[in-house]
Amino acid sequence: MRRKHPEQHKLEHIGWLRAAVLGANDGIVSTSSLILGVAASNASHTSILVAGVAGLVAGAMSMATGEYVSVQSQADTENAALETEKRELKTDPEGELKELTEIYVNRGLDTSLARQVAVDLMKNNALNAHARDELGISETLSARPLQAAFASAGSFTIGALLPLLVSVLTPNPYLSWLVAATSIGFLAVLGGLAAYVGGANVVQGSVRVSFWSALAMGLTYAVGSVFGGMQ
Repeated sequence: MRRKHPEQHKLEHIGWLRAAVLGANDGIVSTSSLILGVAASNASHTSILVAGVAGLVAGAMSMATGEYVSVQSQADTENAALETEKRELKTDPEGELKELTEIYVNRGLDTSLARQVAVDLMKNNALNAHARDELGISETLSARPLQAAFASAGSFTIGALLPLLVSVLTPNPYLSWLVAATSIGFLAVLGGLAAYVGGANVVQGSVRVSFWSALAMGLTYAVGSVFGGMQ
């Protein structure tokens, strides 16, 4: 008989992948859009670079702060739920056993087998069993605020550096077109890579990210052109 290979799922990547992709995507889109908007207003090359650097620093800090607060709130909710579960396991273990048994019955096991599974799991680690199957909290999907914050800030900075470096090396007459083209190219690669790592369709991921990002850059450029013409 052929030996079965263990299935390779992608769920272990969800936490850091979400923060990293969001950060890098936002870094490229927001910084390139800012550069294009300022460039469209006929600003000097120095002004464009200053705006880009300021956008990088502000964006990275904003991403880190927002991600930390959001994920920490999730972590606080999870911890509160776990504390409640600990109290219930101490005060009403039989009720908790029945609750876990009912969960397994609803998933398709017969009552006797469901109870035996619940008994065995609660003997091993009652809190883990209830956290996973009752509350939906697991080691893979649990909230990690600092990890998410650093991943977001770091990936935003890396993403923002790409259009910023293009701006440094490109003279004003060609800056807008080159920043737009390279940014869309970067985003297409990023979207495809994120889809690949997550086990999704690479082409769809690439097209989706590129389309919405191009729209954001186009709108920002239009705004810069309008206000630049008022000067």
